Amino acid sequence: MPETLITVAYLVAGVLFILSLSGLSAQATAARGNLYGIIGMAIAAVATALSPRAGGYPVLAGAMAVGSAIGAVLAARVEMTSMPQLVAILHSFVGAAAVLVGLGGTLDPNAVHTGVEATIHQIETFVGVFVGAVTFTGSVVAFGKLQGLIGSKPLLLPARHLLNIGLVVACVWFGSQFLGHPTLGPLLWTTLLAGILGVHLVMAIGGADMPVVVSMLNSYSGWAAAAAGFMLSNDLLIITGALVGSSGAILSYIMCKAMNRSFLSVIFGGFGAEEGAAPAKGAGEPQGEVKSVTAKETADILQEAKSVVIVPGYGMAVAQAQYPLYEVTKILRDKGANVRFAIHPVAGRLPGHMNVLLAEAKVPYDIVLEMDEINDDFPDTDVSMVIGANDIVNPGAQEDPSSPIAGMPVLEVWKAKTSIVMKRSMASGYAGVDNPLFYKENNRMLFGDAKKMLDEVLAALRAG
Repeated sequence: MPETLITVAYLVAGVLFILSLSGLSAQATAARGNLYGIIGMAIAAVATALSPRAGGYPVLAGAMAVGSAIGAVLAARVEMTSMPQLVAILHSFVGAAAVLVGLGGTLDPNAVHTGVEATIHQIETFVGVFVGAVTFTGSVVAFGKLQGLIGSKPLLLPARHLLNIGLVVACVWFGSQFLGHPTLGPLLWTTLLAGILGVHLVMAIGGADMPVVVSMLNSYSGWAAAAAGFMLSNDLLIITGALVGSSGAILSYIMCKAMNRSFLSVIFGGFGAEEGAAPAKGAGEPQGEVKSVTAKETADILQEAKSVVIVPGYGMAVAQAQYPLYEVTKILRDKGANVRFAIHPVAGRLPGHMNVLLAEAKVPYDIVLEMDEINDDFPDTDVSMVIGANDIVNPGAQEDPSSPIAGMPVLEVWKAKTSIVMKRSMASGYAGVDNPLFYKENNRMLFGDAKKMLDEVLAALRAG
């Protein structure tokens, strides 16, 4: 295929990737955005395979066949509730690819550069290997935390900041050794030390910040891909990596703002606790009794409600309770109730996690609203129903200046006439602090597995 035609194909693919990102910004257009991305990637893969610089077609075809088969199996088997883990491990593949491209390019005897061009290429290679190694190991640790293989509590080593600085300085020193003498040794040391840095950075981040971590690693993977593009002189890879890297960085900023935390505090702060840990007590310890209700009593409360706001959290995802929840929503709407969903930016373990699960259950897009769109409506709401969420509905963020989550924007469910919280137990969320919502006079607790409880609520609504 002529170079001119390849350039045109890359241009078309780049435009499709931009349209894909635009489409993915809203639920109603997400499917179309995903289709644009698929078409763009197909064009890019075919154009690259047919370029004059491509070779070894049997090996290339075999690699593409194996990769496609693995991707198809994963797509078919992985549940939507496990999507954060899948995204994290896919980020690690991008990081590993950047490292391998850098190492392979250094070993390639045909890759001869001279003068300024050689220096630029060596810098590109070092940056690609460094960012790729951090992305690879950091993403593997993130996968382990999301999958429950590694504890969610932050690992806070003594002098951890000095350790990070030391690792970065050591990597830069090996990078300087690589310049002018592009041998494999300095790159291998850079890979090792950057890999340790990636492990330590993510191990020091608590479970409360995991949605931001996934978004941050998405950004890292984009920059790693862009670096690989520079090493391979592939314009489309550079464009695509820059799109992913910048969009991931913007999303990380938005999520940090939603948590009232700075990006640096997420990277270095170690915020969060072990999942399911007992809540931390302090001077602001809530006072009062918890009022529990049964599924039948919950159904009776919902029957009388004219306006209902439902707040889903990670507990809904774990229990896969989105399907009976949709049926409950349908019954209430058929009875004339105004039922809407309130989505906090950091609900779940992945940006948009709750939106994906609700869309999978066929919940209409137009009743799924973001926090800023619905927060002012809680005082006029009859029932707010919280399903498996904790920190994102904690009034301590507004009422207790000493709380670890003080200042974090939260969904003000306690302002509804009645709030109902569905949880397995009184255990804290990832922030590790107690929730005063549970003790509010107008709050009721429905304890148990979210899916089982909603099935019982559904049965009571149908009977009654």
